[in-house]
Amino acid sequence: MTSREATAILPMSSNAEWRRGWRDWVWLLGMGAIQWPWLLKSLWGGRRRDKVRLLRRLELPDDALPHLGSWKADVGFLHFLVDHIELHRPALVMELGCGASSLVVGRALQLFGGGRLISHDQHAEFVHATRAWLLSHDIHAEMHHSPLVPAVAGWPGLWYELHDVPDHIDLLVIDGPPWTLHPLVRGSAACLFDRLRPGGVVMLDDAARPGERLIARRWARAWPKFRWYTRGGIKGTLIGVKGRHASL
Repeated sequence: MTSREATAILPMSSNAEWRRGWRDWVWLLGMGAIQWPWLLKSLWGGRRRDKVRLLRRLELPDDALPHLGSWKADVGFLHFLVDHIELHRPALVMELGCGASSLVVGRALQLFGGGRLISHDQHAEFVHATRAWLLSHDIHAEMHHSPLVPAVAGWPGLWYELHDVPDHIDLLVIDGPPWTLHPLVRGSAACLFDRLRPGGVVMLDDAARPGERLIARRWARAWPKFRWYTRGGIKGTLIGVKGRHASL
């Protein structure tokens, strides 16, 4: 979150009108029982020296980033995003779930290629706060409040109500919605894969969780023209590159 204080373990509330069915509860409780060691590990956001190195690399003050860990992206994932942007200079980055990654991606785009960032989150106040946070560092991004609505066909839970999605996306960063809605909730991001350019890249954060591993298997079967692999780290990252001859 944008606060420089420690983040609470549970995410902010979602669609108040949505109610889980009994199957959703089985999934949630079952996965929660399996992945609690991972959840505890994820509270640590990385080494302080790596965070300082990231801020120096982005030419940002030492207090620019909040405490990382819990629901925020960890410092390893943030470094990886900067590496990719510096190397590939994406013209358009679309982000699902705003926060610390928005600051890092927006600043990296400023430094490397001047691309455009479009970010979506379900919490209106958080979107406004993140926009103000970025502007305080002279970083401009298109921040959208996108309420959660019933998920797209074939996936459970809720998904973002997205409008005016660009036809050509170079990098799609998926860090929301929270797994507590349903362990497979981020699978609905596949509705955007057709909009990725050839050679475009998908990055799914928290890929070490059991739910995201199941999502990865389904995506690999449904989207064989992507090259799928995982990258290590505290939380893990699933990477998909569109096109057989594309490279990351």
